[in-house]
Amino acid sequence: MAETAVGRFTTGSPIRHVMVMTATGSVGLIAVFAVDLLNLFYISLLGERELAAAVGFAGTVLFLQSSLCIGLSIGAGALVARAIGGGRRAEAERLAGSSLILSALVAAVVGLLTLPLLGPAMDLLGARGATKDLAVGYLTILSPTLPLLGLGMGCSAMLRAQGDARRAMIVTLYAALFTAALNPVLIFGLRLDLTGAAVTVVLSRCLLAAIGWHGVARVHRLLAAPGWTWLMKDARTLAGIAGPAVLTNLATPVAGVYVTTSMARFGDAAVAGAAIVDRMVPVAFGTIFALTGAVGPILAQNLGAGRLDRVRATLQASLALIVVWVLAVWLGLFLAATGW
Repeated sequence: MAETAVGRFTTGSPIRHVMVMTATGSVGLIAVFAVDLLNLFYISLLGERELAAAVGFAGTVLFLQSSLCIGLSIGAGALVARAIGGGRRAEAERLAGSSLILSALVAAVVGLLTLPLLGPAMDLLGARGATKDLAVGYLTILSPTLPLLGLGMGCSAMLRAQGDARRAMIVTLYAALFTAALNPVLIFGLRLDLTGAAVTVVLSRCLLAAIGWHGVARVHRLLAAPGWTWLMKDARTLAGIAGPAVLTNLATPVAGVYVTTSMARFGDAAVAGAAIVDRMVPVAFGTIFALTGAVGPILAQNLGAGRLDRVRATLQASLALIVVWVLAVWLGLFLAATGW
């Protein structure tokens, strides 16, 4: 039986909503980042510097791809949440259907177009020899499955828009736990090395999409076929909201491209070291990344309901949480680095 949570964020404490949504989002997101860091540790245990460097080069491209999917999901979640907040359930279901279709299509196009550009991209980043071949092989397996990542992230955004923080967390958490359990088996048990890591990611993306789809379509019944006319109209609406979100999310990985290219001049060891740092930062600041996706549905529902006072209160609570968390993490990292 479908659960109903229409306008859940239009009542109650805005600060509590921000805390709960951010906390549940952080659990799933930090789990994903932590598993990514663990996977790099597994690869490093193989004792081949080229493998760790290849993961670093490939991670730059994967970060660009995943940032695209995150931006699309933020825009889609805001659209659906606004309709739910305004009490327009049928519109919310149609927008959810359109958003998932469009997200999967955009991800498919980007994933497939990436394939012929992998060689030049690795050259641009500074990958050479066996490291380049390993990175290209790794991305050749993963890029075609980008639609699964887009669909899974989109479904997680729909669940947050509905107000189902627990299921939105489960989508990413279960996929991360699955990856953590399977990776050692494929990397070490079956001796598949980097190919094993890639296969694990593909399977985890399948699980991500399946769990998300079940929550949206079966549990909440928040999906409706949009029809071609509405799909085109919704595409323009989604582009207007998701476009800025995508560009914002791409800023960090684009900067990462510059860093990786600069590190490549110092050899594979430097790239491998940078890869470790690049995976530690998202774990430390995962709460901030989760906040960007968590606060959107809260703002959108209240905007749809015409509650501008609650929109302001939500923004204030979000900014306060950002300041407190960044200062706490900065202090923790500083003490850890200095050996205190």
